[in-house]
Amino acid sequence: MSMGFPPLAAAIVALIYNSTPVSFGAVGTPTNTAYSVVKDAVLAKGGDGEVWKMALSKWTAIPHAVGAMFIIFIGVCVLVKLFGKNKSFKDALPVLPFCLFSAVVFDIFYLIIAIFVGPELTSLVAAIITLFILLAITKKGILQPKQVWRFADQSEWDKSWLSTTEVPEPKVSDMSLFKAWSPYFIIALWLVITRIPAFGLKAILNSAAFTLTVKNILGVDGLNWGFKYMWNPGIAPFIIVALLTIAIHGMKGEEVKGAWKDSFRQVTGAAIALFFGVAMVNIFRYSNINTSGLASMLFTMAKGIADLAGNAFVVFSPLIGVLGAFMSGSNTVSDTLFAGLQFETATILVLPQVLIVALQNCGGAIGNMICVNNVVAACATTGTIGNEGKIIRTNIIPCLVYCAIVVIVIGIVIVAGVNPYPLA
Repeated sequence: MSMGFPPLAAAIVALIYNSTPVSFGAVGTPTNTAYSVVKDAVLAKGGDGEVWKMALSKWTAIPHAVGAMFIIFIGVCVLVKLFGKNKSFKDALPVLPFCLFSAVVFDIFYLIIAIFVGPELTSLVAAIITLFILLAITKKGILQPKQVWRFADQSEWDKSWLSTTEVPEPKVSDMSLFKAWSPYFIIALWLVITRIPAFGLKAILNSAAFTLTVKNILGVDGLNWGFKYMWNPGIAPFIIVALLTIAIHGMKGEEVKGAWKDSFRQVTGAAIALFFGVAMVNIFRYSNINTSGLASMLFTMAKGIADLAGNAFVVFSPLIGVLGAFMSGSNTVSDTLFAGLQFETATILVLPQVLIVALQNCGGAIGNMICVNNVVAACATTGTIGNEGKIIRTNIIPCLVYCAIVVIVIGIVIVAGVNPYPLA
């Protein structure tokens, strides 16, 4: 909005682009969650957990990378069609070379990190490197359109584009650029030195010394719980860096209170869904432990879906992920709810489990552009409350296009007979 975007345009475009990086956001939490949900099943079938997780990281990144080649330009097309003077997609064509270059640069680092390093650093590092490269070529005028496209004068904007509630003006600060970015630099540095095994911290932070363990929960033998608190990105680095930032930025008490209050308000919706989602999924998974000899609820649902969809399930797989994100507001919660179901259905249909779970993971990320929590947050931020339905109706089209792209990519791989990690 500070760059002159109509508030409604800012909300729509930001949500469209909140897709490709999401599966590897929050230090790879969605991808790691998808793996943790199916980990027991992978190990039970004789698989190597870490190798399978790396395969999931790879095959989540590949269709996302193809999708990025399209979604960047699609976002521009939506912008010029809905908010341009001419209401024409043709106005987006001059920026197509820059969009493709941006996608290629991002995809190169995105794929390298996802395939060879893992899910934790993929989006963060790829985005930072791409940002600096694009800033450099933009300053030199490379791939820039000859004519600059601009929004019409604000007096000509449709009333529906404007904020319906007052948005407070950001305070001007004399803080240096380095100090402003310092929390992000600290987070990036922490993640690099802890996630790359060569530095030696990965094994230490995953050791028993940094793990809280509860064994035989409720007296059930073998029902254990462990929490690696220094490996959990929510604590290290995010909460730790948040506390350090108070001192680094010299924040006053009221500013600290406001920041934490806003943060808690933003995560509350997803947290509630996650709490109950985890409970429900565990009931699904362990419902086979009963005195009647019945199959688990998860297997029963998977069998029903397999019988109904057959091999066409590949088409529906990412849509299940989208649905999970739409309902819960999170790729992570979507994976928590449905990764096990996708794995079990793939097993019944003799489809590559890692590819189907990757489709679920991609779908959960794509669904972020229409999920209720994100749309409400975007409207609140831009002051466009009351436009939630319009935003969802607009973004459902790029959402479905993106789903079609990932289905085509994974579908080709499956038809070619490729199974990246066969399990029994």
